[in-house]
Amino acid sequence: MARILVTGFWICAITLLSSYGAVYWGTGLKNVKKDEYLEGLEYKKVRAINIPMIAEGAVQGYVIANLVFTADAKTLRTISVPVDTFVIDETFRQVYSDDKLDFRRLSRYDIPNLLANIKRRVNERMGADIIKDILVENFNFVNKSDIRS
Repeated sequence: MARILVTGFWICAITLLSSYGAVYWGTGLKNVKKDEYLEGLEYKKVRAINIPMIAEGAVQGYVIANLVFTADAKTLRTISVPVDTFVIDETFRQVYSDDKLDFRRLSRYDIPNLLANIKRRVNERMGADIIKDILVENFNFVNKSDIRS
């Protein structure tokens, strides 16, 4: 009986010492410097934006815009405010307040200028050069008469 108790204590002692040794030597491996990988640009898709077009005191239709922006991946992870919200807000402001955008008399629209203004204004509002480029995925006008009730 005593032999079984001594063997049990011996097994417990060996198990505890081996666990302690594994943890002690294992923490030394965590202090090894990890190689940082190259992070590049990250593409973020912005949700669809519906912008009402008002003329003659009534809503004539809606501009539906889908945008994609590129930004430094590391910067996007470190900032606390989502950049998507600023891109949506600035796109709405730019398109809604633009008098040149008239869908009753269609003509070519200066999309590069619109995107450059959105990029510039978002970077100004964020206080840093976060947005690298803005791309158009979809930019359509839907007439009010085409919308189902």
